[in-house]
Amino acid sequence: MQAATQSRPRNQILVSDADHNRLIGLARAFLERTPEMAEDLLAEMDRARIAAEAAMPADVVRMGSTVTLHDAEGSVQRVTLVYPAEADIAEKRISVLTPLGTALIGAPAGRAVSWRSRDGRVLSATIHAVEQSSSRGAP
Repeated sequence: MQAATQSRPRNQILVSDADHNRLIGLARAFLERTPEMAEDLLAEMDRARIAAEAAMPADVVRMGSTVTLHDAEGSVQRVTLVYPAEADIAEKRISVLTPLGTALIGAPAGRAVSWRSRDGRVLSATIHAVEQSSSRGAP
């Protein structure tokens, strides 16, 4: 299995109770269509520490967060973590059901995350900044 979770340290992640419930439902709904990605997301939700929405730190990646990533080569990219229906690569809107999206959910600023590319390479980047959306998306 090409698990995003297998290619990175098992650092604790923090997910809001609302995101946790929605993401478990989403992953279960996608088990037949994209089993590997759905299983990876379920595994992340299984290991997540769950907090009330009001208790979530501002620097933790949530659904709707815009994340600034720095890789080892010095490249910087900004992506927004969204549900699959809202994904648009041209707009840098990354689905939580992609290896990068699954690697980002629940991680705080300052953490290095790793994921597998479609061709099997392990990629990594450090979360430099997390900005929260004023209007969070729905599944």
